Amino acid sequence: MKATRNTSERLILDDTPWFIGIAPARLILAFAGASLGAASTGGETLWFGLGFAAFCLFVRRVRVTLDRPGGSIVIRRQSVFGSSQVEHLLADLSRAEVESATSRSEGRTRKLHRLVLVLDSSMTEAINAWLHAAGPAKVDSGIQSA
Repeated sequence: MKATRNTSERLILDDTPWFIGIAPARLILAFAGASLGAASTGGETLWFGLGFAAFCLFVRRVRVTLDRPGGSIVIRRQSVFGSSQVEHLLADLSRAEVESATSRSEGRTRKLHRLVLVLDSSMTEAINAWLHAAGPAKVDSGIQSA
């Protein structure tokens, strides 16, 4: 994520993974070009469509806005298929952390990082109180005893 606005009133963090979306699309288009060069069968539309689909699946924009005057945290996710928005109170934010994970595949090791917003423990207490207010939960598994 990159800070696109950092003032005393507002912090805006943006993440648009262009490389993650463009790389698969270019790879598919490269294979399409190679196959079309070998035998022109009129499959250009199919390969272009696959490249565009890969781009649409992998590119999504995430914007986190911390608004001090409004007292809010707004998390927006946008993709070609639609958008969603989640809001929290800024007062509930305890701190921010970076969560790291290691990915190993084909002999390569990569470190992956993501931003985590830690909300106030009072929110955890409210959820636990709500869960226990109705007494022990009984889950209906759909299995009937004989």
